[in-house]
Amino acid sequence: MNVTSSNIRSSWWAKFVAAIAMINLILVGFDLSYLPGRNLYLEKVPEVVTIYDSFKGIEPHRLTQKYLATVRQITDGEIAAPINEEIFADLRQQSITMIDENPFSVSGQVGSFAKIKYRMRQKFNTNSAKVAFQQFWSADYFKSVGSETALSFFNQKIAPLMATNYFRDIDASGRFVDRFWQIDVGFSIFFALNWFIGALVFSWRNPNLTWFDAIWQRWYEILLILPFYRWLRVIPVTIKLHQAGLINLNRLLDDISYDVVAYLGDKVSNFAIVRLIGEMQTAIKNGKLSQLILNQKEYLTINDINEQEAIADRFLEILICQVLPESKPQIEALLHQSLVATLKTSEFYQGWGKYPLIGKLPEEITGQIAINITQVLLTILTSVYQDEKVRKVFQDFQENVRTNLSQEMRNEKTILEMQILLLDWLEEIKINYIHQATQIDPKLTLAEVDRLEVRSHS
Repeated sequence: MNVTSSNIRSSWWAKFVAAIAMINLILVGFDLSYLPGRNLYLEKVPEVVTIYDSFKGIEPHRLTQKYLATVRQITDGEIAAPINEEIFADLRQQSITMIDENPFSVSGQVGSFAKIKYRMRQKFNTNSAKVAFQQFWSADYFKSVGSETALSFFNQKIAPLMATNYFRDIDASGRFVDRFWQIDVGFSIFFALNWFIGALVFSWRNPNLTWFDAIWQRWYEILLILPFYRWLRVIPVTIKLHQAGLINLNRLLDDISYDVVAYLGDKVSNFAIVRLIGEMQTAIKNGKLSQLILNQKEYLTINDINEQEAIADRFLEILICQVLPESKPQIEALLHQSLVATLKTSEFYQGWGKYPLIGKLPEEITGQIAINITQVLLTILTSVYQDEKVRKVFQDFQENVRTNLSQEMRNEKTILEMQILLLDWLEEIKINYIHQATQIDPKLTLAEVDRLEVRSHS
């Protein structure tokens, strides 16, 4: 009952932490997108811009704000009095100053400034933005098109672009003011406490695990605390949502890792085979193989058994007691044909073989002889091999072969020939293995592994 309650509390807390982390990630995403997307926010949710500008140290730019305020004087004055020529002159001068100083460069709104100049040039069909502004802010133009038409163009095409411009404060270190930390610090403290306390509880439940090890196992938590590279928080947030069961990444992880595992598995297997064969070739080139064969004293063993002798003895036992008896019909047929061929080459058969009775003798006689010889041979080998004296003969034979081989291997010409043959053979193995490996899709191998795993669990 206690375990169930603990699991319920853990599941509830994991979902709560994941939800807090998701909220924090949304705020981080909004903060990162604020400056690039401020124009859109200003158009869609101007109230949010009014509040959040202070966190980014954003203030209305004095030059463009003064420009817009001067334009509003024309709008307000048109109701009560004729257009004031002094206001037009002021706007013409402000236009020249704006084009010369480019107040949009600090805020990065160069695109907006370019649109302003382009629209004004297009309006008056001129290549000079200054000329266009001079013509626009004139009493003659306003009288020719009407104040309402002229101001409607400015308020719809020019004023919104000017309103996007702003000025950012700079702190003591010379960087732009950014007060997002005031929003983020509460989340960072929460995540830090959850990380350290969670590691403490986990290490307490697992005595073999230290607190530091428990912290290190959840290394990704630090990304929720760092005040820089906040976009990396998508990693721990995704992990927490997966662990809390709010999203399921198993299929996605399998799909992502499938190709990687198949490719790496293929590369690792090729590397291992080529590396192993390469080491063998290096050993042969350095003469280590011949030294190993000739100098058995330097050969390291892991027990008191001579594996070479044991293997040879076991091989002979299997050959005599199991393989040869199973191959009795084939041995009889081989002896039969050999005896027939030998008898037919004799002078007696060549002289008398043309007679019917004599011509059939080899087949009849040699058939029975082959059966008898095979039976006797197998019986003798099987029974004699159990004799210790016979086994001693086999051991002496084996030792004699090894001694003669060692003497021959000391011949430099023989060693050189063997090395060349072995090196070429190993090189052919490498080439053929890599060639065959390239013909096999590693994904098919991985699919076969998955199929076998499914069968093993069923």
